[in-house]
Amino acid sequence: MTSSASRTTCVRGWLATVAAICVLTVAPASRAQESTGTVAGHPALSQAPRHAITKQGLQGDPVNIAFIGSEEKLHRALAAARWYAADPITLKSSLRIAADVVLKKPYEHAPVSDLYLWGRRQDLAYEQPVGKSPKQRHHVRFWRSTEVDENREPLWLGAATFDQRVELSRTTGGVTHKIAPEVDRERNKLVSDTARSGVLDGYYWVDRFHLQREGYNGGGDRYVTDGRLAVGVISLAR
Repeated sequence: MTSSASRTTCVRGWLATVAAICVLTVAPASRAQESTGTVAGHPALSQAPRHAITKQGLQGDPVNIAFIGSEEKLHRALAAARWYAADPITLKSSLRIAADVVLKKPYEHAPVSDLYLWGRRQDLAYEQPVGKSPKQRHHVRFWRSTEVDENREPLWLGAATFDQRVELSRTTGGVTHKIAPEVDRERNKLVSDTARSGVLDGYYWVDRFHLQREGYNGGGDRYVTDGRLAVGVISLAR
């Protein structure tokens, strides 16, 4: 299939429920280049949570992206796409991020707050800094499924959002990042970044993954979405 934006070669994949998974030569996230799948594309998708949960039990950020592959593959894929692993939350990292926000110094591995899925906090978190201060950044949290597919690959459910500023939370009263409402932009960026780096066999979209197209996260931040989940299939063989 060819367009002015990019070219893709479609192959029949090992995901039986997906009509075709496109092998990407360039990484578009436009609707003209998309394959549509279903929640049957991986065993963990059928009962996948739609939102993360805060420590206080409030609804958190919406789940909007997923990858299929081992933990090693996911680490290598995100590194190739120039996303950085977040440091754990410690006194040292907390003091550093606070100081770097004030001093406008970059912190590529700044920690992220905990959100919960399947009863546990995120297994991995990655980010991309914006500008010279950690108050703005692209970031994503991932949770690994216990279920694996026929190739024994887990599903990594993710919630990708953009931190646009730092302020007091309306719900908890603590200092927190505030996310931009257009969460689909972050989903699309992460799909494009990984596809452009050549680490995906392809990706597909699960329509109507979210029936509710807008809402608020645990910090009181509004979000809007088209309701789709992006699913990337990682391959580092090429």
